[in-house]
Amino acid sequence: MIYHDKVKDTLQALYAKLEYTHKYTQLPWLVVFLYHFICSSSFGSSEKMQHTGKWISISKVKMTIFPGLYYYRLSPLSLACTEDVIFQGPRWRTEPSDLILPISSPDQQATITCEAEGSPPPQYRWSLNGTLIDLGNDYRRHMSGGSLIISNLDKDQDTGVYQCTAFNTWGSILSRRASLQFAYLDNFKTQTVRSAVNVREGQGVVLLCGPPAHSGELAFAWIFNEYPYFVQQDSRRFISQETGSLYIAKVEPSDVGNYTCVVNNTVTREKVLSSPTPLVLRSDGVMGEYEPKIEVHFPDSVPAAKESVVKLECFALGNPVPEISWRRTSGVPFPSKVKMKNANAVLEIPNFQQEDAGAYECMAENRRGKNAVRGRISFHAKPHWLQTMTDTALSIEENLFWECKANGKPKPSYSWLKNGEPVAEGRVQIENGALSIAALNLSDSGMYQCVAENKHGIIYSSAQLMVLASPPSFSKSPLRALVKARSGSEVTLECKPQASPPAISLWKKGNEILITLLPNGTLKIANVTRRDAASYTCIAKNQFGTAKPTRITMRPTNMEIIVGESIVLPCQIACDPALDVSFSWAFNGQLIDFQRDSDHFERSISGDLMIRNIQLNHGGKYVCVIDTDVESLSTSAILVVKGPPGPPDKVSVEEITDSTAQLSWTPGRDNGSPITGYIIQARTPFTVGWQAVDTVPEVVNGNMLTATVVGLNAWVEYEFRVVARNIVGLGEPSPASAKTRTEDAIPDTAPTDVGGGGGTKSELVITWEPVPEELQNGEGFGYIIAFRPVGTVTWTRAVISNIGVARYVFRNDTIPPFSPFDVKVGAYNNRGEGPFSSIATVYSAEEVPSVAPKRVRARSVSAAQIEVIWEALPAIPERVLGYEVVYWEDDTKPDTVGKVRISGNYTLVNITGLKANTVYYLSVAAFNTAGPGPQSAPINTTTKKPPPDRAPLNIQWTMIGSTLTLHWDPVVAMETESKVTGYLVGPSLLILTNKTTVALSLSANDNYLIQIKAMSEGGEGVGSEPIHIHKLSMGARGSGASCLSPLYLSAALISALLCSIW
Repeated sequence: MIYHDKVKDTLQALYAKLEYTHKYTQLPWLVVFLYHFICSSSFGSSEKMQHTGKWISISKVKMTIFPGLYYYRLSPLSLACTEDVIFQGPRWRTEPSDLILPISSPDQQATITCEAEGSPPPQYRWSLNGTLIDLGNDYRRHMSGGSLIISNLDKDQDTGVYQCTAFNTWGSILSRRASLQFAYLDNFKTQTVRSAVNVREGQGVVLLCGPPAHSGELAFAWIFNEYPYFVQQDSRRFISQETGSLYIAKVEPSDVGNYTCVVNNTVTREKVLSSPTPLVLRSDGVMGEYEPKIEVHFPDSVPAAKESVVKLECFALGNPVPEISWRRTSGVPFPSKVKMKNANAVLEIPNFQQEDAGAYECMAENRRGKNAVRGRISFHAKPHWLQTMTDTALSIEENLFWECKANGKPKPSYSWLKNGEPVAEGRVQIENGALSIAALNLSDSGMYQCVAENKHGIIYSSAQLMVLASPPSFSKSPLRALVKARSGSEVTLECKPQASPPAISLWKKGNEILITLLPNGTLKIANVTRRDAASYTCIAKNQFGTAKPTRITMRPTNMEIIVGESIVLPCQIACDPALDVSFSWAFNGQLIDFQRDSDHFERSISGDLMIRNIQLNHGGKYVCVIDTDVESLSTSAILVVKGPPGPPDKVSVEEITDSTAQLSWTPGRDNGSPITGYIIQARTPFTVGWQAVDTVPEVVNGNMLTATVVGLNAWVEYEFRVVARNIVGLGEPSPASAKTRTEDAIPDTAPTDVGGGGGTKSELVITWEPVPEELQNGEGFGYIIAFRPVGTVTWTRAVISNIGVARYVFRNDTIPPFSPFDVKVGAYNNRGEGPFSSIATVYSAEEVPSVAPKRVRARSVSAAQIEVIWEALPAIPERVLGYEVVYWEDDTKPDTVGKVRISGNYTLVNITGLKANTVYYLSVAAFNTAGPGPQSAPINTTTKKPPPDRAPLNIQWTMIGSTLTLHWDPVVAMETESKVTGYLVGPSLLILTNKTTVALSLSANDNYLIQIKAMSEGGEGVGSEPIHIHKLSMGARGSGASCLSPLYLSAALISALLCSIW
């Protein structure tokens, strides 16, 4: 006799010996013969046990060849009911993340994390760029748990996209992809001084940085002359973080000097400096005012990711310095989150969203004019899940339908994986984010993943499918053995067997089959009588199929749609699964060829018709035809496609004057939506593209086919075109009209920006802004210049017929120097004289100062700086605008070095950037617009010896509480260097001492940067390695010493920075 425990032990032992395989249907049958009375005991007709993480069912089947005996069938992945299912496939706890590391990472090791849970515990494998990594033969790579650890990093071998696979006996899942990149920053190719940039005062200038080869995000700054003097950004100066270049809108004398570009890699924290670029002020005059010229502007199209920070740069050169303003061309105001930085040169949009997309305009404006640039920010987003599938347990031969939905910009595409491999279509139907499997079998079990992907990213959603199979069983819901009922009452008999697939229930009263059942198999007996007393039996069977008529469950409906959109016309049925069903679609009486027209038409397996990117010619009648073995059905719908109007035609100019044009045209197609209005556009040789023009009437409605264009310029050749619109939008423009010239007219625009001055003795120089060609109104155009001494009545006139000239010089020996004149400039053409400009006051040329400055003295301030002092000139007939200091090394060549100008009544100037321990000769002269006057007698002085070029060494420190005590070795100057006079401890605390030790009292609420420099007559020496003290470290105790290496206190106490902190 074999008892139940022995049966269980035997089954477990056998199952433990079976090797794991995905082909579960190949597992052997286990037959155990039992006596009939054992089978009727508590062991039941179906029982399940768990072993090594797998559920199995033992199904009892009666053997007909041995009456009274049963055999038990072992079925892995089989369960009696879904409520008992435990899902134990792999589940992600931690997925890999992108890494970017310095090329010379200190630890030379990277860890890409990967961890999953499941039962049995998952195992792992890794791929690089889609190729499986052979960890057994790779000495640099190994796994810790599921994480991949890479030692001795190699940029060429290790850069790429990594993906982790977790698997156990239930199946496999792929992780999200993670990239490993390396950041670096090369040095500038040349370290020689860059070519000097020569500009006039008032002129704009761009200093190029030209960053070296790199990987990783960069940040830019500029040094002015020497560290730590950095260029401060304001409305006049701007550093682009896109190009690294320095932009100065209007150069001033204080801008003269050397500029060095500083490039920082934000990942590696490396820093490189370019060679200095000298900025030199030209001596040929001051640049006049001019309208803004936008040098920094964002691209025409700027892609932006969801929730990113978008920064648009815009900066203009101009005199006066332009003001920058921003707007959205749609007129929508900026939300409060939008910020303007660097004097409005940077527009920052944090947490970028769909509503922030659109066209943006940057406007640069000064009193000379304005200029604008536009660009469009487009929105894109990585896919993110709106709907994912969940772990599912279904009975064998049931249908599976999983759907996942993701959002993204552009719209994501979908694919499906089973156990890490693409799902093979056939029985499995895939449509976008939906997966369906009809009539499941045991081999369909496994781990499935829905993959949503667009060009900005890819995401995975995982779920486990368990296919259950078991015969009907009443072990959990047995029928009541005896039911007592009163005559006239109602009795309900439930039949709820556990079965996979669900069983078909049948009731018998004795041998009589009952057919009046409720849908769930329950038998209800109303108004019970004695004749209802009997033995009732419920029979449950695992059988598919029942005869039922074919019917359309979802049909298309008439609709209107806009051109370019996509729709789905549904056509779905319910029918007997045994029937063969085919779907076809007809459009306007013609069958749709889905292969030939695949760009627009696609038919789903279920019969639905998808129409993508609908065009105007897709409007019409659509018929869905369903054919089965026994009948044919059809359903139809009318699709109306609306679009923007077609282009108008035959645009002609009926009549034209010097400022108006009468137009007429014929309408184009309305494309399903009435034309609501027209827009007139014009183009001339002087415009950029087509521009909308003013009309009479102001609004041209859809019923009008004529209009008068107003506000045209005289004697200009015009082309016109017409654009129609309806509620859908603007249509294509009409062909252009024939070119037509407006009539000529007397000039109506006077020259602007009348001014002048300067020149040589006995000259009156007059300048103006020329009248643009499109405003000259006719042939024979020229200028009339009128001038007179201030206070007189009679005008002197001069005529200039050269339209390209914008300067007139009147010479007369009787003109007093620097005397005021009333000046005005007019325009004329063959039709007559136009208006004059407003009167401007212009001064005649002046004479240079006639006296040289006296009592000129000079002293050496440092190794690179000399201070020059002189007495201001007394009152003289000539104007004095400032002073000019000329200096040189060789007294025989007084033009070998340079000069410094200072405007105003200043009598002191510092000359910097000089050579150490060098004799310099100097001379001072007064200047005005006519140039410099006579120079003073030359004097000479010698610059100091240079400071020591060595930093203090052997820095020792002791820190108790908030007191930091520093001690260092003295710096001894060489014979060619200035003697050390003391030491400067800074920059957070500026302390000057003549000792080699100092005690600093630090605040617990501040951060400190400590550096020690030797001081001498020649200036500051080289600083020691910086020491960074964090405010959180106050109250700690420690001590240490350092030579040239960085300083480190305990973990968070003092960290030596290896690169400068800007």
